[in-house]
Amino acid sequence: MTNAAERSPESIDQNDERDDAHLDDIEEGAGCTEIWEHLAEQRGDDD
Repeated sequence: MTNAAERSPESIDQNDERDDAHLDDIEEGAGCTEIWEHLAEQRGDDD
């Protein structure tokens, strides 16, 4: 199985669910803290 990070953008079908789709709202270059905060906010919204 190919890791999503190893595939070129052209190889990702628009209908395929991406493993990293939950990170779409995070700015490029964000660090661990920003990613952790984003994921924690998403979990809080699920309640």
